[in-house]
Amino acid sequence: MLKERTGGGIRKLVFAAALTLNLGSLFFFKYFDFFVGNVNALFGTDWPLLHILLPLGISFFTFQQLSYVIDSYRRDERIVAYRFFDYALFVTYFPQLIAGPIVTHDEMVPQFADIGRKRFNPENFSAGLYGFALGLGKKVLVADTFGLLVNAGFEKLAVLGPINAFLVMLAYTFQIYFDFSGYCDMATGIGKMMNIDITMNFNSPYKAVNITDFWKRWHITLTRFFTKYVYIPLGGNRKGAARTCVNIIIVFLVSGIWHGANWTFIVWGLLHGIAQVLTRGLDKATGIYSERKSKIVNAVSWIFNFAFVNLAWVIFRADSLAQARDFYLQFFRFSDHMSGARLLQTMLTGGFEFVGKLLPMQGVILPVGLFVFAFAASVFMKNTNEKTAIFKPGIVKSVCTAALLFGCIMSLTGVATFLYWNF
Repeated sequence: MLKERTGGGIRKLVFAAALTLNLGSLFFFKYFDFFVGNVNALFGTDWPLLHILLPLGISFFTFQQLSYVIDSYRRDERIVAYRFFDYALFVTYFPQLIAGPIVTHDEMVPQFADIGRKRFNPENFSAGLYGFALGLGKKVLVADTFGLLVNAGFEKLAVLGPINAFLVMLAYTFQIYFDFSGYCDMATGIGKMMNIDITMNFNSPYKAVNITDFWKRWHITLTRFFTKYVYIPLGGNRKGAARTCVNIIIVFLVSGIWHGANWTFIVWGLLHGIAQVLTRGLDKATGIYSERKSKIVNAVSWIFNFAFVNLAWVIFRADSLAQARDFYLQFFRFSDHMSGARLLQTMLTGGFEFVGKLLPMQGVILPVGLFVFAFAASVFMKNTNEKTAIFKPGIVKSVCTAALLFGCIMSLTGVATFLYWNF
């Protein structure tokens, strides 16, 4: 009995040390300056900021390691059979290391051990290359182009006006979607080329008719992580309606903090938590979402949800809550604002100015067409995972893949930013 207790004590000590090492590293690199800055502002102190460079994708690989540590402490029988090499490969597998998806050991390690996956598979390779090309196109050709407009809009915030504010808001909605989903498509595509199936992280989230549905589709692996390791341990929905609402708010606050060291992310997470609670309450009272409704009801619900997601993204993108407030005020500014056509033409910069000169209406048609395409692709078309699931090699797909890869490589003339790399 004494020996068993001693062993249990060592397990707890090792577990605590592992949690401290992972969470402590995350806090130091990502939140130390934010913490010190707020302490200085609150108490009038003058502690120096360290201005620490953030390691690429630290939140992603930290959470991945945390899932392994917690499952190991819970005596997951599958982990017992793993070797150190299995663990090392799990946490360093490069396709999803920088920006996810946040995979779990039971999804990846058995695949690494499967001898059959170590042989070249032309079908998987072609499907993976096709998915990679689509993801790269999303990132380089779509997200980065919208990013030009978003950056220009936030730099000239004081003279936007309502129309331009709407364009900038919608542009960021598409930028963050095509940026992050594009990266995940590239990760799953590379994995597929290696005969490794990486968990789907996006399932057309802009098709969601309510915020609950949205979080079942957006960043699926993060939602899964918080559900398993935060929401359920807090009691989930097992301790009454009030406690369930509190647990939901806590989860989304943690999600906001995870995304970045800024009050904007915290408020963004809180807003999504409140929206989640209100959605659950509305559904419980009316059955509007759990029961089958008409297409008109679904359409109206989709409009409200899409509008909320767009407005919340403004806070997510803003450098501060004050900047987010100033952005919202632009919706009510009806004088002294910049030309919408001139703002749209910023999407043709970065080596593509000549396109605007070749098109009528001063180069407005191409940017407007990109907005239409982005909306149609994210709301009505099949996503990359659905396309690769039914992929069959052919001349048309081969030409499309080659053209996408060539176009993306030719457009890499500037510095691109992955929005989620520092989350």
